[in-house]
Amino acid sequence: MSIWFYMFLIVLVILLFFIIKVFIIKKEVNNITKSLSYILKSDTNNLITNNTNDKSLKQLTDILNENLKDLRKLEIEYKNGNQELKSSITNISHDLRTPLTSIKCYLDLINNDEITKNQKKYLKIINTKVNELIDLTEQLFNYSKILDTEQEIKKDNICINAVLEDSIASFYSLFKEQNINPNIDICKVKVIRLSNENMLKRIFENIISNAIKYSQQDFNVKMYNDGTIEFSNKTDKLDKVSIEKIFNRYYTVENAKKSNGIGLSIAKQLVELLNGKIEATYKDNYIIIKVVL
Repeated sequence: MSIWFYMFLIVLVILLFFIIKVFIIKKEVNNITKSLSYILKSDTNNLITNNTNDKSLKQLTDILNENLKDLRKLEIEYKNGNQELKSSITNISHDLRTPLTSIKCYLDLINNDEITKNQKKYLKIINTKVNELIDLTEQLFNYSKILDTEQEIKKDNICINAVLEDSIASFYSLFKEQNINPNIDICKVKVIRLSNENMLKRIFENIISNAIKYSQQDFNVKMYNDGTIEFSNKTDKLDKVSIEKIFNRYYTVENAKKSNGIGLSIAKQLVELLNGKIEATYKDNYIIIKVVL
């Protein structure tokens, strides 16, 4: 045999070796990619393993594992900090409840006494502000409880139409007091979803309460067969900039004096916990909040 044949054989063997090595490396890269994707999406302490002797892949695996360890530490710190924040909110809310209730009682006692018209006027203002503080405190107290994602959400087959109708009906006296004539259009088809009734009520009540704060004596609700619900009302107190921030926690609109900014933030997070979607738009002086369940 000629020397050229042996050279060809050697080249072929080398080429075959590199092809096999590239195939092995490619396969291992795919395994690393799948492992990393799984670990990032799962609540696991697993690390990425490398089944090859390739130094570059081993180095890549070591770097990724170090970053995963750091990420887990940050996640634990975040969870602990979030839990501490919830506990602080609960404690502060609880501490505020007692003095506010006492102030409310004393205001009622003073209001029953013979006082001047101006004094009654001032007492009414104070009483309104105390009620707002009580409402804010109650929302803060419930915030850490309702939005605790570590607790299992109990779900049942719920008729969304019925929950929406009950929520709207609970605001009847407030609609009457504010001279609001609601326009309600709820589909006749029963929309059934695997959901949590209490969370749904809280979502609807927070949205309706917000609408009443901004409303210019109108309020509209339209529910479609696919489970989409649109709440709308006319208002000149908002703009497109405000709408972009309206779901932000504690965001307030300067000229909406009664707004505390918590209600819609809670509504948004509850909707997301139920795997739904919520968005707000502002068009032709109308604020439209759309909920998809």
